[in-house]
Amino acid sequence: MPPEGALLESRSMRDSVMGRIDALDKVKALRLLPDGVHITTEGAARYFEIHREAVHSLVKRHRDELHANGMITLKGSDLQDFEMANLATSADGAPVSYPQGRAHLRLFTRRAVLNIAMLMRDSDIARCVRTYLLDAEDDLRKGYANLDRRVTDVETCLGGVGVALQELGPVLHRMSYRLDSLDRRLDATNQVVAAISNRLCQMSEDINRVDARVDDVVHQLRDLRRGRKRR
Repeated sequence: MPPEGALLESRSMRDSVMGRIDALDKVKALRLLPDGVHITTEGAARYFEIHREAVHSLVKRHRDELHANGMITLKGSDLQDFEMANLATSADGAPVSYPQGRAHLRLFTRRAVLNIAMLMRDSDIARCVRTYLLDAEDDLRKGYANLDRRVTDVETCLGGVGVALQELGPVLHRMSYRLDSLDRRLDATNQVVAAISNRLCQMSEDINRVDARVDDVVHQLRDLRRGRKRR
């Protein structure tokens, strides 16, 4: 597992795990504003259990990176509209107060809060988030390694199957040749049976003709006997 300092020092390392915003709630519940997307600087300070000035100081040092991950600053009419929609009432619907006439309001998305967790040195909550991220990445790498071994085992088995199929090829060829020979013999047998059937039909016709001639002879003999009796 990479050391915790890897996240603190390497932006590329931070970028590689920036999608794991679930780590925030795994460590501590993150209370968002009523819009369900943002928290204020004060909200971030409460989450990390630090003074708000520590958040301001971190923003000054890493402003571009935090902007890239969702930090925004509202001014003018955008600020007024957002305050009326999200800061005029608390989560339970009760009215709350907020600074009047302020020039701007800095907001952080969950992704930006995760970014702060990977940059904030003096916060136990931030350290816990970093530890969770590194442990999760380590488990993921172990899972990939295990999957790679399983794929390798499958490839090895497939190699053995290929050899077996090569050896089975000649056997299948011989079986195919014998089946073809059997088909030819069956065809010849069918032809012989058909010829015998035709011959039997002819013999049946011949027998019928003989029977008819015998009947004629019998009738003629009967007629002769009757003629003799009359004389």
